[in-house]
Amino acid sequence: MTAMQLMHGRKRANHHSATGRLDRMVRRIDATIRDWRRRARERHELAGLDDRMLKDIGITRVEAIHLASKPFWKE
Repeated sequence: MTAMQLMHGRKRANHHSATGRLDRMVRRIDATIRDWRRRARERHELAGLDDRMLKDIGITRVEAIHLASKPFWKE
């Protein structure tokens, strides 16, 4: 194998490594955004439940208000 072939192989390996890191980063960002949207939707739905429904799931109105008022980025 020539020196040029070795250099070309290293460049290709670095490209694949960078592509893999970028792909993983994009997947993490996508998962985070999906979590944020799910939390926002669930908190909105929780805020709309009546007292009987809240009692059925075992939380009080005060707890529901507290949970529903949390920002979407906080668990």
